Amino acid sequence: MALLPQILHSPLPHPRLAAAASPSRAFPGAPRLHASGPRGGRGRVRLAAAAGASGSGPGPSSPEPYPPESDDGLVELPLFPLPLVLFPDATHALHIFEFRYRIMMHTVLQTDLRFGIVFAGSGGSAAEVGCVGEVVKHERLADDRFFLICKGQQRFRVARVVRTKPYLVAAVQWLEDRPPAETPAPGEDAEALAADVEALMRDVIRIANRLNGKPEKEVGDLRRGFFPTPFSFYVGNTFEGAPREQQALLELEDTAARLRRERDTLRNTLNYLTAASAVKDAFPSSPSSG
Repeated sequence: MALLPQILHSPLPHPRLAAAASPSRAFPGAPRLHASGPRGGRGRVRLAAAAGASGSGPGPSSPEPYPPESDDGLVELPLFPLPLVLFPDATHALHIFEFRYRIMMHTVLQTDLRFGIVFAGSGGSAAEVGCVGEVVKHERLADDRFFLICKGQQRFRVARVVRTKPYLVAAVQWLEDRPPAETPAPGEDAEALAADVEALMRDVIRIANRLNGKPEKEVGDLRRGFFPTPFSFYVGNTFEGAPREQQALLELEDTAARLRRERDTLRNTLNYLTAASAVKDAFPSSPSSG
């Protein structure tokens, strides 16, 4: 994170997200998990979602391709620093009201419908790795604010900043997961890791439901035919409330390494929930209490 902090150190108010329904609904019915583990966070962070984005504003009938690559293979992309992490194939609903980003959205909606989202924490610095968001639905309000829904596309790494006004534009290079250089050990290949992660997610959901007083029910198919790489992004998207851990997962360029880290985080979460469940069983609340 060496390029963008210098640009964003000056007061740059984060565009607020409309506080409404739950965000990140790229995967209908996806569980929302609290991550605990390396660089994880506790406490629920209410990211945002815009309610009422029922209308779809005018836009090109078919998006134009990305701007052509420069001689060094980089692509210019408008950037939107936000206190959230967008994963490929995940969706977020946003409320755009700050002037500079309204300008950006006018440009985006008239061109290829795509912009980059980079995680920016409370310190004002932004990550170098982000994800392209493509506008799939939008509503322009009378005062020129926007409600929009964007879907994650390619990941990218910022190579250099092109300009900072009226909004941030950077030259970026695309990121893809690399295949393993060596044959993985038994049980450590991406497919086996994905199966482990899904099993842990089932256990976490089951115990979390029990702690929350929800009725016991069978957890459905969480993977739904995803290959390991998109499944690893799906899992990272469920770690709500731990954006720095999500950012670390987004930056990895190795599917197995991402799944391995998610497995460790889920194990930690499961251990915590199991202990909490044992305490609850040992000291049940009195019916007359409260």
